[in-house]
Amino acid sequence: MKLTVLIDNNTFIDRYFLAEPGVSYLIETGGQKILFDLGYSDAFILNARKLALDLLDIDSVVLSHGHIDHTGGLEPLLRLHLEAMIEGRPGKKAGLIAHPSAFLSRRIGSLPQVGSLLAEEKAADFFDIRLSKKPVQLTERLFFLGEIERENSFEGRQPMGKIREDGVEEDDFLLDDSALAYRSDNGLVIIAGCAHAGICNTVEQARRVCREERVVDIIGGLHLLDPPPLQLRQTVSCLKTLNLKALHACHCTDLASKLALAAAADLKEVGVGLTLEY
Repeated sequence: MKLTVLIDNNTFIDRYFLAEPGVSYLIETGGQKILFDLGYSDAFILNARKLALDLLDIDSVVLSHGHIDHTGGLEPLLRLHLEAMIEGRPGKKAGLIAHPSAFLSRRIGSLPQVGSLLAEEKAADFFDIRLSKKPVQLTERLFFLGEIERENSFEGRQPMGKIREDGVEEDDFLLDDSALAYRSDNGLVIIAGCAHAGICNTVEQARRVCREERVVDIIGGLHLLDPPPLQLRQTVSCLKTLNLKALHACHCTDLASKLALAAAADLKEVGVGLTLEY
């Protein structure tokens, strides 16, 4: 598997790309090209062009969850395909995999909409949409983890704003939050968007889905932004037991949390332009 960071909060050192609070990774494995999350804007497209990466031949788009910093690039991606069609060079019609709640309306405080600004119906004009709470096998070794079980007592327990479905508004526990797991010869590589479900819960889900206990690397946002001290301590303790070869914590992981996580694993730098191969 080859993973290229197209969007993160930072750019990799001495690389001249665009960064924004968000996530987008291009994953190439098993003869498939998969976009995992699309950031907030069209910046992932501009970065892909600088890297000479073609986003018209993507096989699948996978959304980790419905927040706008992960789905905001949907409309620019559709426009990219539409303009290619106008020029007589249509791209591949990709699949789109996400949780059934990924396109629902969400608000936080006075912000009226923090979910996807593109409706599922419009996305369906360009993508073959598959919404699933259950895990989905994308390639022989790559898995979408589906709805992640909230097993432990310190993660994924607090709501973040409100979510609306069929006119009914409820507390938003981000039940659509999911991740990818790649089953390498040496163990699992877990690819997270924000890990609202909790990275430790995500690890256990990946182990169940992939039937593999070993975990060699985690890359992505860990949703550790000024976390409660107990959550941070328990997360560090959990990750220590994994004996990770590397930890690529980024996006929604603050500096204090990264410093604490460095005691659990070999913490690596992440930024736009980084390429990892497994």
